[in-house]
Amino acid sequence: MPYGQSTSSLADILERVLDKGIVIAGDIRINLLDIELLTIKLRILVASVDKAKEMGIDWWEHDPSLSSRHTGSPLEQENRRLRAELEALRRERLDGEEFPPRSTSEEPEGDTGGGTAQGPRP
Repeated sequence: MPYGQSTSSLADILERVLDKGIVIAGDIRINLLDIELLTIKLRILVASVDKAKEMGIDWWEHDPSLSSRHTGSPLEQENRRLRAELEALRRERLDGEEFPPRSTSEEPEGDTGGGTAQGPRP
């Protein structure tokens, strides 16, 4: 018996898969003497972006490494703002003082836990 000829091309099949979506699921378990050493759970979803959004999957829009619109978390934004303020304060200090700013490797002024208390620099 001759085989039936398929009129579907690879592009048609791919279009159908992306339109409907397909899920591939599997588990890999490694046991030694009935002791589970490793379990890997695989879940793969193949779908178009529109279909994924329709299903409520949109993690790529919120991932900072994947989205150009992502501006960072509130902590990152506050960190940038505080660094800018710190740099502005350092510049003001340099304008009004002849001493260079202290490096971050120096101990802070004041009581260091031993010895005598240090006063402000001259």
